[in-house]
Amino acid sequence: MASHAKGHEYHLVDPSRWPIVGAVSAFVMAVGAIVWMRAANKGEMLFGLPETMPAWVIFAVGAFGVALTMFGWWGDVIREAEKEGHHTPVVQLHHRYGMVLFIASEVMFFVAWFWAYFATSIFAGAEEQVMRFEFLGGHWPPKGIETFNPMHLPYFNTLLLLTSGTTVTWAHHAIEHGDRKGFINGLWLTVILGACFTAVQAYEYSHAAFSFSGNIYGATVFMATGFHGAHVIIGTIFLLVCLVRGYMGHFRHGNIFGFEAAAWYWHFVDVVWLFLFVSIYVWGAGAGAH
Repeated sequence: MASHAKGHEYHLVDPSRWPIVGAVSAFVMAVGAIVWMRAANKGEMLFGLPETMPAWVIFAVGAFGVALTMFGWWGDVIREAEKEGHHTPVVQLHHRYGMVLFIASEVMFFVAWFWAYFATSIFAGAEEQVMRFEFLGGHWPPKGIETFNPMHLPYFNTLLLLTSGTTVTWAHHAIEHGDRKGFINGLWLTVILGACFTAVQAYEYSHAAFSFSGNIYGATVFMATGFHGAHVIIGTIFLLVCLVRGYMGHFRHGNIFGFEAAAWYWHFVDVVWLFLFVSIYVWGAGAGAH
């Protein structure tokens, strides 16, 4: 038989079922979420689905498909890197380009939430915005809103995230120098700090003196900080997967991009929080901060 040895350093991926499975699962999850929220808030039904199946079941089926897609697809990528050796230096370089572009898109995602917050807060007294002026009374935060005390839980969470940035850097330097024990210890600390941040923010949310609905202050604050919290959870899972891979002996032969991508993402999450802390918690705190 003729030899079909690869004569280049690029990786031409094999056909995969995961894109279509992920797309269908995401659609089912979105439909389930919409039906669930409509049924919970207004008792309304969409396409008669709640009559034949509880809405949360539809959402759960879609969410399971999305989780399965992530596990299977990223598992394929890990296998291509660790067992099949497809991640050559050229492929790793392109992965880095892709991660940089992904983080850039995430930056613009948060720009939208900061824009909504500052457009409302800086121009709270803009008379041409008649409805806004009437609702806010011309100042920010609106009257009757008791904001968070920035030097209480928000400050503690800032210390947690900044410390986690140092521990993930420790893990990074350790794996670069072949210190697998230091790598694992640094990742353990980072994952624990990330989980603590999430727990503290959940406690803060449960004791907030304002709600998401009914006021522009709550909507902008919860959307910005809530999406950041979601990114912290995603980043924690990202690092937890790297921790498991560390125990499995991965990241050998200089191919540590899988962890580097997680570390870049975590540093991005840290920087976004600093902007949130300064702009929303410190600058946006009112006299009634508690």
